[in-house]
Amino acid sequence: MIGTQDLDRLEGATVVDESGDKIGKVSQVYLDDTSEDPAWVTVNTGLFGTSESFVPLQRASLTDDGVRVPYAKDQVKDAPRVDPDKHISREEEQELYRYYGLSGTSGTTGTTGTTDTTGTTGTAAGFAGGAGVTTGDEASVSLSEEQLRVQKESHEAGRVRLRKYTTTETRQVDVPVTKERLRVERTPATGTAAAGAITDDDQVEEITLREERVTVEKETVPVEEVRVAKEQVTEHETVSGEVRKEHADLDLDGSAEDDVRGS
Repeated sequence: MIGTQDLDRLEGATVVDESGDKIGKVSQVYLDDTSEDPAWVTVNTGLFGTSESFVPLQRASLTDDGVRVPYAKDQVKDAPRVDPDKHISREEEQELYRYYGLSGTSGTTGTTGTTDTTGTTGTAAGFAGGAGVTTGDEASVSLSEEQLRVQKESHEAGRVRLRKYTTTETRQVDVPVTKERLRVERTPATGTAAAGAITDDDQVEEITLREERVTVEKETVPVEEVRVAKEQVTEHETVSGEVRKEHADLDLDGSAEDDVRGS
C-alpha cells in the first residue's frame, strides 16, 4: 500500500497502465483528509501533457519504473474532469470512485500543500504542475509553460533510375588508299637498226596493277563511366505553434500595498 513514506517517490513519477504503457507523469498528489495517506494523483495527459486526469492510488503499486495502476491508458484519459488546483469535493470524489469501479473510503482529499477555504484541511505541498503552497507566513505558486516538441519523420521524396540504352548513328572516316595506274610513254628509237628481219609473231609483255581496298570492322571499347550516388544535405525549416505560459500577479488590498518589497 502506498503511504506517506512514499511521497518523495510519487513526485514526478511515471504512471503506467495495466499493460505497462506510459500514461504520463505525476503532477499533483492528493492526500486523504483523515489518514493523510496519498489517495489520488493527477497525471499529465493529452497533447504535450496539457490535461490532467485523476487516478486513484487504492490499487496502485510502486515499481522501479514509477507507479503502476490497474487501469487502461484510455480509461485514465477519459476520467471525469475535476479542477486539479483545488480541494476535491465529496461529490467529485464519489463520481471518480464510481468511474473507476471503486467504493468511496474516507472524506474529501486536498492537494498536498493547500488549506481548503471551505474548512476541510489538506496537507503538504503540491508537486510539479501548478499547485500552490500556503502556510501562516508564506505563500507560493509554481508556474508552468508549454513548450513545442518537434519531431522528424523520414519520407520518400523521389527516386532516380540509372539506365543505359543503345542508339545507332552513321560515321564517316577519311582513309587514304593507294592505287597503281598504267602510264604509256612513246619515244623515237635511236641507234642502229634492229638485228634480224620482222616476223609475224606477236610479242606480249604483262604488267600487274595493284590497288588498296578499304575494309571496315567494329570493336567495342569503353569511353565513359557514369556513377550515381546519394548524399545528405542539411537545410533549416521553421515551424511554429501556439503555447501557453503561466504568470503570477499580486492582488493587494488596503495597507498591504505599503508592505510589499521586491526581491
